[in-house]
Amino acid sequence: MAYAPSSTPSGIHLPDTAHELVKILVAGPFGVGKTTLIDSVSEIRPLHTEERLSEASVHVDDLDGVREKATTTVAVDFGRISLPGGIVLYLFGTPGQERFRALWEDIAYGALGALVLVDSRRIDASFDVLGMVEESGLPYAVAVNTFPDAPRHHTAEQLRTALDLEPTTPLVTCDARDADSSVDALLTLVQHLIDRDPPEHR
Repeated sequence: MAYAPSSTPSGIHLPDTAHELVKILVAGPFGVGKTTLIDSVSEIRPLHTEERLSEASVHVDDLDGVREKATTTVAVDFGRISLPGGIVLYLFGTPGQERFRALWEDIAYGALGALVLVDSRRIDASFDVLGMVEESGLPYAVAVNTFPDAPRHHTAEQLRTALDLEPTTPLVTCDARDADSSVDALLTLVQHLIDRDPPEHR
């Protein structure tokens, strides 16, 4: 589904058509592409709180599979995207490391759902984040970020089994660098939220 985020003359103010403001978490393990996804879709200049990785973090940040990564989010990424129908998503990218759990819980307050990014090269790195999302009670969708060197032979059912997903949890693939692909993943989450809580039941 091709889609371009709507824009306003200032690039800052909400469009006049906005009537449903929704807080969404973009979650996932360290180095999975959360910052990249928010960058690709945000209609405003994204806010980032990144710091360079240092020798001190070697023992707490697992770089296996992401050796080229030089920075990490230490607080939050923030962006905004306006969708058709007057829905505006406020995107909060959360740190992926266990040591930021308390901060993660604060950021999650008031969110309606989460898009959990997964790297199929290191499925096990997603378990802690999936556990936090499930413990919070937030409905979520899973998007497998298609890194260039990621294996392509996994079927959807194999990924579901590996991630221990419920049958009703949406699972899609996306390229976090591509705006259309990232928006499709977000729309999958939004549709999941609507299906769980149709407007006529609110």
